[in-house]
Amino acid sequence: MDGPLNPPPVPVGTFRSFGPVGPKYVVGQPTHALDDGDWMVSITVLDTGEQVEYRRTHLLADPLAT
Repeated sequence: MDGPLNPPPVPVGTFRSFGPVGPKYVVGQPTHALDDGDWMVSITVLDTGEQVEYRRTHLLADPLAT
């Protein structure tokens, strides 16, 4: 069961983009659970090298980068 100590599966190492034409990013590790049951995941934006946290539900909705 997923919970605060057991993160759900995350496609670590995959390349995705913010929407069909947005910047590309690489998916990192889950960082922490949110009160609504979602998880924050570390991502790295490829164009800038910026490391930020992004909601798991949002990254799963983003397309794989081509």
